[in-house]
Amino acid sequence: MSKKKWKERLSLTALNVFFIALCFATLIPILYAVSVSLNGQNSLLSSDFSFIPKNFTLDNYRAVLFGEDIMTWFKNTVILAAVTVTLSLAVAVPAAYCFSRRRFPGRRAILKCLVLLNSFPAVLSMFAIYRLLRPMGLVNSRVGLILVYTGTMAVFSLWNTKGYFDTIPVEIEEAARMDGASDMQVVVRIVMPLAKPSIVVTALMVLIYVWNEYIYATTFLTGEANYTLAAGLNALQATEMTGSWPVFAAASIVVSLPVLVIFFLCQKHMTSGLTAGGVKG
Repeated sequence: MSKKKWKERLSLTALNVFFIALCFATLIPILYAVSVSLNGQNSLLSSDFSFIPKNFTLDNYRAVLFGEDIMTWFKNTVILAAVTVTLSLAVAVPAAYCFSRRRFPGRRAILKCLVLLNSFPAVLSMFAIYRLLRPMGLVNSRVGLILVYTGTMAVFSLWNTKGYFDTIPVEIEEAARMDGASDMQVVVRIVMPLAKPSIVVTALMVLIYVWNEYIYATTFLTGEANYTLAAGLNALQATEMTGSWPVFAAASIVVSLPVLVIFFLCQKHMTSGLTAGGVKG
């Protein structure tokens, strides 16, 4: 082996070791939460802390899985996430295809306005959204929150899927039309299968947003029966009477598992969906 190849292999090995160590370092907070969730003592910070619980117990997970409130929060979040993902994609995907393939007056201006609207922080629009929802009776309503989430994520979904549609050669569609395919057949049988990675990634990003969203959920929904997981977890640790770090850690682990499983199932689409979606604007 030449000296140059030996140096390259040594550099690659050192780089791999560095990234492996970095991955393990990022797992420390998760391992810490798992350890706390399996601990029978209600102590978060301790001088004799160990990643292996000294008072091992599964009672914290039993309290989470069989706790009526937490399951209600889980159900509320699933409903909000499922409806928001469906509506966002139903609005964004046809619009993205139209913006990608059609050239009409005001197209660029509309796209720029959408980016501008999406760039404002959520806190700045809170008062305006509240004034819009209150006369319609949509405050403290799932419908109102779904409208807010859909309006927020539809713009992101449009831009991400549009970028992917831009990478699909128009010649493929033209060849299909020459073979006698209608516009609907071209979209359904050719464009949609090719755009599947981008659509899956977009749906996953919308799901993660709704799953973790806190500001809108605590502002427009009140009462434990209406809490989402983010709002409920905060309420779980907010009072001294119910505050329990082991239960809170167990709840955090449990509510993270569904999204984690979905993420791993969709992992093969992540790279192509994210990178191709950001190629063109």
